[in-house]
Amino acid sequence: MQGMTKAEVDKVEGAEMETKAPPLRPRDAATLLLLDRQGDEFRVLMGRRHSSHVFMPGKFVFPGGRTDPSDGRIPVADGLLPEEEAKLTLRASRATPTRARAIALSAIRETYEEAGLLIGNRGAFATSRPDWQGFAENGVMPSLRGLRFVARAITPPGRVRRFDTRFLAAWRDDVAVELPQGGPTNELEELVWLPLEEARHADVPTITRTILGEVQKRLADDPGLHPGGPVPFYRMLNHRFVRDLL
Repeated sequence: MQGMTKAEVDKVEGAEMETKAPPLRPRDAATLLLLDRQGDEFRVLMGRRHSSHVFMPGKFVFPGGRTDPSDGRIPVADGLLPEEEAKLTLRASRATPTRARAIALSAIRETYEEAGLLIGNRGAFATSRPDWQGFAENGVMPSLRGLRFVARAITPPGRVRRFDTRFLAAWRDDVAVELPQGGPTNELEELVWLPLEEARHADVPTITRTILGEVQKRLADDPGLHPGGPVPFYRMLNHRFVRDLL
C-alpha cells in the first residue's frame, strides 16, 4: 500500500472542509469520466464548478453527484456487464446488484443534468421520475453496457461532507443525444474536453488528479478499457490515505 498522511490530505484539499463532529457515514456517489479518443490521444470531459459554490468552488470536476437509491428502478436498454457489477459490489455496505445498478445510473443521470449528454440507446423510454424526463423527451433509454468501473475513493473522516465515490468511465460514442443548451442544472460554468495530461495540470481537486493518473495508466495498458480491469481504491486507514486494488 502507498499513501499520504491525513495532514497532507487536509493541507491539499483545504482546512475549511474539516469538522470536529463525529465522523459521518459516507454517502454513495458516482461520477463519470467521459472519454474521447483522437489518434493516440485521449481526452476527458470536465466542467468548472461555480465560484459561488461552498464545496470546491471554481474547480474542474467530472459530472457526478450523490446516488439516489430510486435510480436503481429506472428501466435500461442494457444492464451492467457481469464483470463490472461484480467489481461494484466488492467491499461495500449494502453491496447488492440493485445498489450497483443505482450507482451506475446515478452517474448517467448526473451527466445528463450537468452536461446535457444522454448516454444510452435511441428508443422509446417512459418514467414518472422528473429527473429522468430528459431521456423520455429525447427518446433515449439509458444503457449501462458501456460503463467501466475505474476507481473508488472515500472522503476522509473529519470532513463536512463524506462520499463513497465510484468513478466510472464511458466513451463519447456512448452518448445518444447531446443537448445544445446543456443540462437542466446550474452546477457547472463551462464544459471542456481536455487531454488527460492537460487535465491533470488543471485546477482540479487532488483526488481528481490522482484518478486521472490512474486512468492514464490503465489506458496505456488497455486502450479499449475491457471489462473487469483493476480498480484502485483510495481511503483513509490508520490516519493514512491508502491505495489498494479491487
